[in-house]
Amino acid sequence: MIMATATSIAKPAQMIITLDDNALVADIKRALKMIRGIASVRMTTISDDKTITPAMQRSINKARREYANGETISCRTPEEMQRYFDSL
Repeated sequence: MIMATATSIAKPAQMIITLDDNALVADIKRALKMIRGIASVRMTTISDDKTITPAMQRSINKARREYANGETISCRTPEEMQRYFDSL
């Protein structure tokens, strides 16, 4: 008898933590590395790149045209938005 088993390989989850005080980075990294199951701890800085690429500009222009032509859905309240999502 041949038996096959299917194994599910889950993608690792990521957690993003924003620190206001850079002095805490080393302590936080050390603490996280002590937790079983932590695969890696990396640090990066977040930059507010306000550059609009040509592809982004095309998307913005398309969205503006669709809005002007009434081809968009607009919700005025969170409840209205929820009703729309529920209707899908």
